[in-house]
Amino acid sequence: MLSKCANPQCTASFQYLREGKLFQIDSDSADGRHGGPQLLDGKRPTRHIEYFWLCGPCSSAMTLAYEKGKGVVTVPLQRPAAFRAAAS
Repeated sequence: MLSKCANPQCTASFQYLREGKLFQIDSDSADGRHGGPQLLDGKRPTRHIEYFWLCGPCSSAMTLAYEKGKGVVTVPLQRPAAFRAAAS
């Protein structure tokens, strides 16, 4: 169950879906196994889906990404160059 913002530096607690962004991470696709080889018994690996939430202020400045060996991490949003120039 979601309890707080996925940004480790943020203390916002999850209460409603009306603010922020909800992310669904599928461990098969994150590990590169989605649609991959079958196990010896002919079955595919089980899927493990997790949900993460970024509060409104955090979701306006960052997104979530999966890094092998680290798991889900926050990364800054990449703004288009024209937007950065206009904001200066």
